[in-house]
Amino acid sequence: MIEVLRTGAAPVGRLSHAKGMDFMLRKNRRAARTAAAAAGLAIAAAAAPAASAASTASTVGPPPAPRITWTACGDDGGAQCGTLALPVDWDDPDGAAFELAVARRTARDPGARIGTLVFGPGGPGDSGVHRVVDGIDRFSEDVQRRFDIVSFDPRGVGASAPIRCSTEVLGARPSPVMASPEDFAETVAYNARAREDCTEHSGPIYDNADTLSTVKDLDAIRRALGESRLTFHGSSYGTLLGEQYAEAYPGRVRAMVLESVVDHSRRDARSFLTSQAWAAQDSFDEFVKWCDRTSDCALHGRDVRAVWRDLRERARRGDLDGLSEPALVHIAFRAFYGPDWGELARTIADLDAGKEPPAAKAAGGPAAKAAGGPTAADPFTGVFCSDWSLPVRDHAHWERLMRRVAKVAPDMTYTRPVQAVAACLGSPRPVANPQHRLDVRGLRTPILLANARHDPASGYNWATNAARQLGREGVLLTYEGAGHGSHDRGACMRGAVDRYLIDLEVPAPGTSCPAA
Repeated sequence: MIEVLRTGAAPVGRLSHAKGMDFMLRKNRRAARTAAAAAGLAIAAAAAPAASAASTASTVGPPPAPRITWTACGDDGGAQCGTLALPVDWDDPDGAAFELAVARRTARDPGARIGTLVFGPGGPGDSGVHRVVDGIDRFSEDVQRRFDIVSFDPRGVGASAPIRCSTEVLGARPSPVMASPEDFAETVAYNARAREDCTEHSGPIYDNADTLSTVKDLDAIRRALGESRLTFHGSSYGTLLGEQYAEAYPGRVRAMVLESVVDHSRRDARSFLTSQAWAAQDSFDEFVKWCDRTSDCALHGRDVRAVWRDLRERARRGDLDGLSEPALVHIAFRAFYGPDWGELARTIADLDAGKEPPAAKAAGGPAAKAAGGPTAADPFTGVFCSDWSLPVRDHAHWERLMRRVAKVAPDMTYTRPVQAVAACLGSPRPVANPQHRLDVRGLRTPILLANARHDPASGYNWATNAARQLGREGVLLTYEGAGHGSHDRGACMRGAVDRYLIDLEVPAPGTSCPAA
């Protein structure tokens, strides 16, 4: 149920839009439960008579705001931590509950305080609590002076009912390189076993880890903080949370920055994979250009693509000291986040010379250590496979997809998005939070999108497509550089984001900032 704000009730148009989003969530959940029941899963449901529900709604009014009890935390004692008791399933608010971990640092100048800025962490799997407790370095001094900074561990992550799976099962995950129908069938069977194992170790949160559920959690945080409207900064996968909050509650948004934008309108596996492949290849191309013009590059003067192609072939044959081709590609993919081109060039040069650099060990080389303990945290698939419907019919379909990916990204074929789609093969349908075009009509302030021109994970193609969907409800601020994340890269980007958050000053359409 969408509640009416106790102060500043939304106009009828906005409230009906929010109800529509909530109806969509309930409809998807009901469909998913029907499918599960048909598969033999026992699901109990209870519903009050319609007349009784109507009577209750007319007399009780909005539920009381949830409460957070804050206690000092962190090595410097400057942070405060707390928990918020929330339903595991928002369609069953009186059912099982979990504790959402929250942290904050209060505004450094209480006299100049504007309100609270909530940070939405990425991943999926990043801890917002750690970002706050360990010290806030992503926001400027002025923002920290004017806002309380709050973040949280999203459901299924960190200290918020973490999704855990047995290390034995996690260690048996098949390669996304599926060369035969037997490999494809093995992956589908493994995914079913992994879902069962993770559910066994995590409980009902595993089936309720979708971002639409986290949207409800975010609104509960807003209410608990006493904010009539939300000021939000989402990073990477946290931008999906912001987008869907703005869809569900457009009248409750004061300001919203979405940095490294997720485009949730990619409706099938082909569109998702090729758009992500384009971004990864674009980053590799920028790396090659840098190496060609930079004498300090460890590969300067050599044919970088040829060296890389040879390494991938050696990895494919199993001749790279146990480093698989997907693990090798992942080394480059992660380096592009910084970007840390110099370290990547040294790593490639060392591998080419027969050495095993630390980056290779971390990516799964022979010296990589297995996780200790009987279980390990693994929230990614629980969240991602609930947010994306990317079915692949069979091995022939998978081969066609991978040929297309290889054409778009000849140097960066097996990035994490490929592994993510492989990990969701065989997932129950429909998913809780399927893809769709953005619809945020009713916002009072346009959303500010911030994206690097050369982002390997949230490509500029995603940002421009999301901006087109938003229309006048969004403005894209472009960083003319590389890397995953952009708002703190130079005075131009920081200034534009700060003016928006503090003064609600929206940059002119087409605004860009030079590479720092």
